Amino acid sequence: MSEETPGRVDEPGPTADVPSWDRRRFLAGSASLMAAALIGAADTSEIERTPDPMRAPGAGARPYGERSPFDTAARSGGGSLSLTPLQDLHGIITPSSLHFERHHNGVPAIDPSRHRLLIHGLVDRPLVFTVEELMRFPPVSRLAFIECSGNTAQAWGEERNATVQETHGLTSTSEWTGVKLSLLLDAVGMQRGATWMLAEGSDAAALARSVPLTDEILRDALVCYGQNGEALRPEQGYPLRLLLPGCEGNINVKWLRRLKVGAAPFMTRWETAKYTDLMPDGTAYQFSLVMEAKSVITRPSGGQRIHRGVQLIQGLAWSGRGAITQVEVSVDGGRTWRTAALQEPILPKCHTRFHWPWRWDGREAILESRCVDETGYRQPTRRALLAVRGSESRYHFNGIQGWKIERDGTVRNIHA
Repeated sequence: MSEETPGRVDEPGPTADVPSWDRRRFLAGSASLMAAALIGAADTSEIERTPDPMRAPGAGARPYGERSPFDTAARSGGGSLSLTPLQDLHGIITPSSLHFERHHNGVPAIDPSRHRLLIHGLVDRPLVFTVEELMRFPPVSRLAFIECSGNTAQAWGEERNATVQETHGLTSTSEWTGVKLSLLLDAVGMQRGATWMLAEGSDAAALARSVPLTDEILRDALVCYGQNGEALRPEQGYPLRLLLPGCEGNINVKWLRRLKVGAAPFMTRWETAKYTDLMPDGTAYQFSLVMEAKSVITRPSGGQRIHRGVQLIQGLAWSGRGAITQVEVSVDGGRTWRTAALQEPILPKCHTRFHWPWRWDGREAILESRCVDETGYRQPTRRALLAVRGSESRYHFNGIQGWKIERDGTVRNIHA
């Protein structure tokens, strides 16, 4: 987990010497913007025609909460995946119902009372656990993002117009609850020389991945049964899934049924024919598991439209190697950079929100963001990434994302 990754690109660049947060200028700009908006909206007849919720009793309590019918944020996609609407969310926790999904042969329907987890291989005591038995172990909760290694894969190829949901929607952050993997391995007596583990799911694709038993994974990994305070959703692995914070989504095996401890990678088809990074010389780099630092501006972003005046540029940054320490924003295509404010909480291996105030004057502009994580790694440009990795990859693109603002305020996706 801590070794250098072939093709890992860290590109420095100039940062303008500008205060990260001019509170007085921003508040003044915001007040002017708000006043202009109020002047344009001062139609009392429209207010009078609006139904008054104080004149009739509201709805009663429900057995399971529902969101407002006026909130229309939804996942997009279909078939084997759905994409999180990053442009519509607040904070860092993704609602379970909007967490992205990716599967290879559908979502299985599993009765938890009949589900079992087998742990065997290089262990002293092979054991089979029921879900109820796993819930008797001391529980642990971790906040962590999960990101499909194919997130932003379209950026390897030709430029096409897209929203941030379409470019970056295969990542979400949740609170995950379960049992520490290390505790279960202690229970079965992991033997000396055990350095890898096979994790296998119960889906019809029989997805199975080799997991290196590094100190970091043994410290952080969970076998989960809970997400955001309730049971896992079926598309998130109900009733059990593996959580490996910072590692690519595919290795966080869902519908977990078996863990086999061994002394070498198991070389399944999921890490030979798939989920490897093709390098420019034709070789395939395996087990590039860590998701490198990445950021994206979510507002304004592709498919949206803005108006002249003060804008609050907002976005997300994350890194599989730890906490985000800095995010910079450019409005001139990367020629100069400004330091954005990071919104608390700022947690390792979680989405981190950032924002920066900007007054748009109606001219064309190109918005970009780049981040730095606690290892000092800086998110690279697409050009720098292609120079090292080539253009035949499908996975692990973490280059800078560009959004072009046209004169009419429309926003579209461009290659940075």
